[in-house]
Amino acid sequence: MKCFLPVLSCLAVLGVAAAQRLVAIQEGPLYRTEGSHITIWCNVSGFQGPSEQNFQWSIYMPTAPEREVQIISTMDSSFPYAIYTQRVHSGKIYVERVRGNLALLHITDLQARDAGVYECHTPSTDERYFGSYSAKMNLVVIPDSLQASAVPQTLHRVEQDPLELTCDISTETLQHSHLSVAWLRQRGGEKPVEVLALSRDFVLQSSSDYAQRLSLGEMHLDKLGSTTFRLTIFHLQPSDQGEFYCEATEWIQDPDGSWYPMTRKRSEGTVVNVQPTDKEFTVRLETDKRLYTVGEPVEFRCILEAQHVPDRYFAVSWAFNSSLIASMGPNAVPVLNSEFAHREARGQLKVAKEGDNVFVLKIYHLRQEDSGKYNCRVTEREKTVTGEFIDKESKRPKNIPIIVLPIKSSISVEVASNTSVILEGDNLHLSCSIRTAGRPLGRFSVIWQLVDRQNRRSNIVWLDRDGTVQPGASYWERSRFGGVQMEQVQPNMFSLGIYNSRKEDEGQYDCHVTEWVRAVDGEWQVVGERRASTPVSITALETGFAVTAISRTPGVTYCDSFDLQCIIKPHYPSRVPVSVTWRFQPVGTIEFHDLVTFTRDGGVQWGDRSSSFRTRTAIEKAESSNNVRLSISRASDTEAGKYQCVAELWRRNYNSSWTRLAERTSNLLEIRVLQPVTKLQVSKSKRTLTLVENRPIQLNCSVKSQTSQNSHFAVLWYVHKPSDADGKLILKTTHNSAFEYGTYAEEEGLRARLQFERHVSGGLFSLTVQRAEVSDSGSYYCHVEEWLLSPNYAWYKLAEEVSGRTEVTVKQPDSRLKLSQAQGNLSVLETRQVQLECVVLNRTSAASQLLLEWFVWKPNQPERETVARLSRDATFHYGEQAAKNNLKGRLHLESPSPGVYRLFIQNVAVQDSGTYSCRVEEWLPSPSGTWYKRAEDTAGQTAVRVTRPDAALQVDTVVPNATVFEKAAFQLDCSIVSRSSQDSRFAVAWYSLRTKVGGKRGSPGPEDGEEEDEEVEVDEEQEEDPTERTTLLSVGADAVFGPEGSPWEGRLRFQMLSPLLYRLTVLQASPQDSGNYSCRVEEWLPSPQKEWYRLTEEESAPVGIHVLDMSSTLQSIICSNDALFYFVFFYPFPIFGILIITILLVRFKSRNSSKNSEGKNGVPLLWIKEPHLNYSPTCLEPPVLSIHPGAID
Repeated sequence: MKCFLPVLSCLAVLGVAAAQRLVAIQEGPLYRTEGSHITIWCNVSGFQGPSEQNFQWSIYMPTAPEREVQIISTMDSSFPYAIYTQRVHSGKIYVERVRGNLALLHITDLQARDAGVYECHTPSTDERYFGSYSAKMNLVVIPDSLQASAVPQTLHRVEQDPLELTCDISTETLQHSHLSVAWLRQRGGEKPVEVLALSRDFVLQSSSDYAQRLSLGEMHLDKLGSTTFRLTIFHLQPSDQGEFYCEATEWIQDPDGSWYPMTRKRSEGTVVNVQPTDKEFTVRLETDKRLYTVGEPVEFRCILEAQHVPDRYFAVSWAFNSSLIASMGPNAVPVLNSEFAHREARGQLKVAKEGDNVFVLKIYHLRQEDSGKYNCRVTEREKTVTGEFIDKESKRPKNIPIIVLPIKSSISVEVASNTSVILEGDNLHLSCSIRTAGRPLGRFSVIWQLVDRQNRRSNIVWLDRDGTVQPGASYWERSRFGGVQMEQVQPNMFSLGIYNSRKEDEGQYDCHVTEWVRAVDGEWQVVGERRASTPVSITALETGFAVTAISRTPGVTYCDSFDLQCIIKPHYPSRVPVSVTWRFQPVGTIEFHDLVTFTRDGGVQWGDRSSSFRTRTAIEKAESSNNVRLSISRASDTEAGKYQCVAELWRRNYNSSWTRLAERTSNLLEIRVLQPVTKLQVSKSKRTLTLVENRPIQLNCSVKSQTSQNSHFAVLWYVHKPSDADGKLILKTTHNSAFEYGTYAEEEGLRARLQFERHVSGGLFSLTVQRAEVSDSGSYYCHVEEWLLSPNYAWYKLAEEVSGRTEVTVKQPDSRLKLSQAQGNLSVLETRQVQLECVVLNRTSAASQLLLEWFVWKPNQPERETVARLSRDATFHYGEQAAKNNLKGRLHLESPSPGVYRLFIQNVAVQDSGTYSCRVEEWLPSPSGTWYKRAEDTAGQTAVRVTRPDAALQVDTVVPNATVFEKAAFQLDCSIVSRSSQDSRFAVAWYSLRTKVGGKRGSPGPEDGEEEDEEVEVDEEQEEDPTERTTLLSVGADAVFGPEGSPWEGRLRFQMLSPLLYRLTVLQASPQDSGNYSCRVEEWLPSPQKEWYRLTEEESAPVGIHVLDMSSTLQSIICSNDALFYFVFFYPFPIFGILIITILLVRFKSRNSSKNSEGKNGVPLLWIKEPHLNYSPTCLEPPVLSIHPGAID
């Protein structure tokens, strides 16, 4: 297998070069023994198609060399012939695919019939057949004749005893073969240990456990005869205890030159027990830990545990990864190999004996290559008589592996800055702190680097491990001027200072720390590197740089001062200078010129054309900001115009030079120098002045506020007549106090009656018109002009304003007529009396005459109508309303006291309702003696509502039903419970109620079997009354009887038992009279005009009358009437008892009060009607008994 891979590679190369398929098989003939496991490889190359090829194996047996017998295929499970099918399916023959184009044929239990020529065939996957597709080899199967035998036995030996074991090995193979023989010892489940072996090349060898004893001649292997081999161990040791057996292997050389073990046999075993002596010892190896770091020390202790150690001889050897480090004999003198001898000479290693039973190996400075397994071996030696030492038993403990790790840096780096965002020009301070898990191992070198926005890395400055500071190439100049500084603040802290920072200093600041340690050879080496970074953002100075010009007084007046502010944003620290220049464009020009400049160093420079400003201008720069204020006093027209400020931003470089970063121009600021804003205010209050003739007219013109204390005023007086379009000038006084009369004063001759006055206060002017006449009536006002002295000392009119008007009325004496305005509401019944009062509270003169008039507003009439009038000469007159409503004779006027007038309306009617009031005219005599109406007034209104009495008519609605016999009489009572007025009269009518055909009954009759207690009201407009009414008898309010109904004609008897009780008796009752009856009552009242009108009407509840037919049997009579049924069969005694007791009580009370208990017409006040019985026509339900008041005849 080792040899065929290079061959296959060569074949593959050739196949690819030839670009044709080539199948190769293991070279033969191969000789193998029966029962062995054989493999035959097959490789294909130069093929096309998939990388994984299929293989098919066949055999040509010696008995039929031309006949192919199929064995196994990788692509067809049915490929094997029957002779091989079972072995293939059971897995005794299988194909192992090593890779896609290489496979191994395995035959696990080789049989003699498996001998023959084997062919390996690969099915084609090529586009065309080209090359070889199969290959063959010969396999020879020979019998397994190797034998190994020994006598099985158990031997007991004592330590140091000799041991001899023999084994017979033979073979009958005809082919040329070699034999190898080995003795092995097996103890329990441990792996067998080779004691001594003779290879096929006749070389003796043993395992490491027995190699030393073999070299000392403690073991021999001898061949006795042609087949017998003997093993001799001269001095047994306790470790030799176990089972010994021999193993023989027969080798044959294949055609490729390699040796192949055809068969292997082992003999029976011999169990050897070794009894140890008292010189047994054990060895233990110890160390403190297993994990170390380069440079640390380590100590191994080899501890011997045995008896009588001082009297015995032991040798110790130290091994590292199975290589000898040093050995020490019984004389305790260490002998080291060359490599470790050099380290021991430099004091880095020591091998010593610290006690009789303690041996140490010390390495003071570990190296990384010292990682591995360490062990010690202790060998007991025996001193011969000649003084030589011979090795006896040797023991070693388990290996102790250690790992030496390289020195790893335990540092961590942290970078901090005073701020993450700074303004250009500010100082940036960064600190790089180094933290270590323990004490520092060596020294540090630190490099500060900057990674800019384009991810470019540049060295700022670095400090090497010797403490030397070196700036980067791009920072050399700045570092020379102190702009970049680095220092070691503390042993583990390094700082970086960037002074007067620039925008290009923005980026990621990286601190790169390298830790150095000195190696054993004195050289410095890097043990670790760490880095940390922090971002720093630098705001450019010109970022947000803006200039704004403002003024709180864009418009100023003469002689005033104004300030102009140049606002610089953002707010810069004092180290950032800004120069500001104010520029000015006068009104009417198109060019600006520099007015004044505040330089960056704080100086002030005036412009060439600023001479007029210097004496009146102050420039000031705020200490806390770069804002510049320009103050100009005593403003005049020459200061009017447009202002603008220009700011320049400067930066000081590290070499003390200056760089102008930006220039900004503000907005235009226009300043208007105006005349003073007038504060002139003339009183606008309006006055109404009413006076009688011959009194003076006093007119005032008040200046409430003025612009300046030095203001002068010109006052013009005007009067406006209703007939004129504009006012006319009366008088004018100039600001120099000169007088001028107007045209109105000349025309009306007012010069002699005018008087002008200016008060001391200076703000009040008066004009008096003496001896007022009626023609002087009008609207007076003044026109005020305010005059000021300009900066050029010239008077100019600043403002003018008109005062409020004074309405002057010159008239005759004032009217003081006043009436009471009290409002009233009266509600009275008809025929009562109404009193209307008119009170004069005040009058103009006691000599005046009054004219009174009463009038009324009727509902639904828009115009008022006069009721009565009292003339100035005290003559009473009726109005048109008196004639309409027949008021004559019902009105009465009286004046119980001066100024109080009362009008009475007697016997009022509903049509007298309305709202009444009085009007008074006052008449005065004129100076010429004629009377004129001076005033009139109307008093408060009085609402009068005349109502009729409220309808209180109520008819008894609880009326009992009745049952009578034929030919008997029945009574229909109509009882009035209450009335609206004692003066009312009643009209009464009785009706018979019957249901119309096809309609609904209003209330059931006696034959319906049940009495209804509720009446259903139906809207007559929406549904026709289903009840047919037939009038029995009607009696009018004037006691006139109507005709009797035809069915009852001649059988009716009317009785008025009292003013509130009416009875109608129906005689000779017949069964046709059965049904419901009711009575209707109308209430009539007299009006104030003595006319009767119907106030209201009411109808009683229907009463059921049932007339019994005399021809009925007694049973039918009783059963048809519930009351009779229960009186006869159920309640005879209680009912009659209650009736008798009630009648007796009533009789008894009526005797005691017979003389005083009758009503107005002699009708008793207390009566009893017959019981009200509800009956059941089926005679099966009990009747309901109730007793109601009624009349007793």
